[in-house]
Amino acid sequence: MYLRKPIQKIKSEVQIRLIRYYTASENAKVTYHEEMQNNFIATNIFQKALLTCGSAVIALLDPHRGDMIACLGEVTGENAIKYMHSKMLQTEEGQDILKNKPRINSKTIAFETLSQMPENSLGRVYADFMKDNNITADSRLPVQFIADPELAYVMQRYREVHDLVHASLFMKTNMLGEVTVKWVEGIQTKLPMCIGGGIWGAARLRPKHRQMYLKYYLPWAIRTGNNAKFLQGKLKHLYNAKRAVCSVSILKKDGNKTSMIFTRR
Repeated sequence: MYLRKPIQKIKSEVQIRLIRYYTASENAKVTYHEEMQNNFIATNIFQKALLTCGSAVIALLDPHRGDMIACLGEVTGENAIKYMHSKMLQTEEGQDILKNKPRINSKTIAFETLSQMPENSLGRVYADFMKDNNITADSRLPVQFIADPELAYVMQRYREVHDLVHASLFMKTNMLGEVTVKWVEGIQTKLPMCIGGGIWGAARLRPKHRQMYLKYYLPWAIRTGNNAKFLQGKLKHLYNAKRAVCSVSILKKDGNKTSMIFTRR
């Protein structure tokens, strides 16, 4: 007896195939190892010390200097990156990511396809977040100061999923949202850059936002960072097409995450 597949099921399968095509690292003309070798800048201990001090000072004076923040993360985050790598190895998804090294940029992600997914799906939430905030997936700088290709990739991947973490946590890109996400990331990744960003970024908050931060955002970020499953292992995958079409509410339950709810008075 001939049975027709439901239209919605066919549409979902087509979307999954499209995402897999656009996110498969095998289709990249240049492998990450080759790209990393082209971008790598060798440094000694003295040079790393200078980069640490210089990038830290400039980042504090101008938090919009993404290049300085990226540099600071690389030269101070070796132990944290090793920790992130070990956490990723603990899950099947993390192992697949480390093996295939998929990238997140405009050449590998079909944002038009993601924007057509169900409203509450991870792919749709991510695509809408990028569009609403006028963000491009090509804005993340390449890793330059990490010699180990595996660790360099972990850091690169962390940068490329930062916006995905923002979107999945429903945090805006203003200072309050950035500081909150930095606390969640800092607790989970142990990156000194994230912890420092959470501390010093909070000092820049306006009085009204500072009150909200201390009363709602900070407690929620600490709770989420400590209780949620390792986000870099769970969210580092538009590579996983099934995750892209999955409901954000289901992902929150799967990852032990909670939404922040305010009570108006």
